[in-house]
Amino acid sequence: MADATIETPIPSELENATSVNGTAKIPATPEGMAIAYGSLFLMAVVPIFIGSFRSVTFHKEQKDSGEKPETMSHKDAAMFPIIASCALFGIYLVFQIFSKEYINLLLTVYFFILGVLALTHIVGPIFSKFLPSSFPNKDYHLILTQGKGDKKEDLMNYEFDRKDLVSLGICGVFGIWYLWKKHWIANNLFGLAFSINGVELLSLNRVSTGCILLGGLFIYDIFWVFGTNVMVTVAKSFEAPIKLVFPQDILEHGLGASNFAMLGLGDIVIPGIFIALLLRFDMSLKRKSKVYFCAGFVAYCLGLGITIFIMHFFKHAQPALLYLVPSCLGLPTVVALFKGDIKAMFNYEDHSETPAAQETEKTK
Repeated sequence: MADATIETPIPSELENATSVNGTAKIPATPEGMAIAYGSLFLMAVVPIFIGSFRSVTFHKEQKDSGEKPETMSHKDAAMFPIIASCALFGIYLVFQIFSKEYINLLLTVYFFILGVLALTHIVGPIFSKFLPSSFPNKDYHLILTQGKGDKKEDLMNYEFDRKDLVSLGICGVFGIWYLWKKHWIANNLFGLAFSINGVELLSLNRVSTGCILLGGLFIYDIFWVFGTNVMVTVAKSFEAPIKLVFPQDILEHGLGASNFAMLGLGDIVIPGIFIALLLRFDMSLKRKSKVYFCAGFVAYCLGLGITIFIMHFFKHAQPALLYLVPSCLGLPTVVALFKGDIKAMFNYEDHSETPAAQETEKTK
């Protein structure tokens, strides 16, 4: 999760009608759809808000420790949609050739491990606060290296304590629930954890890199949703917490409802890492207001709201980045033009080899 690239393509679209096990869909009431859409909206914006502020702390810790982060270059950003397209189509072919049940069995185990670790990273510090001071805590340091002498390098260097193990055990219970029931709530817990970790740990170093990445994925999303059935097919076949879901028939069937609206995690993480970069740019300006973060966050909310409206109006899955990318890039850029910060915005770097000539203002 700490890498600057996403190793698997995250299906990215908003869809309003899925059924489970091939059973007929239960018609959704207007109230049920409103609850489902509202819940998806809330579950999308919360990880971006939390993850953005966590990214500020994460980057500060990296700078203080002297650690050089892995960031995405312009070339990486330009190639990412192509690599993601190849991987997405490859997954689609695998589902066409092999049994979906066996593939999802392997994916379930894989995402069980990742989900428990991601959830532990988010809620571990919260659980630790509730443990009594008398808790017999001990520190541990797990190191795995390869090579000798000057060629020796760390493969794993992880420090933890007994409180972390307690948190891991509690999150493991949720993981077992996901393995056993594949319940949509367990799916969403893991999905939210992945989203927050993604926004916090994945790094865009420059605004221009973010523009290239979002622009490429803008075309990627439109093609794979409108041009083919590949994106929707993979999203429906992929039984893993790579999407957030909420039942539209929850009023009629409670927690056992099965007619889901869904939102791919790519529609959260990709715009989210750009909005987190805007927050870090705000922090570099040392102003009281976080105007660019607010502009990006409001733009995301508007873009997602438009996506939901269009999807509901046309009754068809929508490539959410079609609406999110123009809003998330457009509004902050317009604000920067009006405030005279456009040059400073595009010159800003999180981690620069040499001091960047940035135009900053004194605290107002």
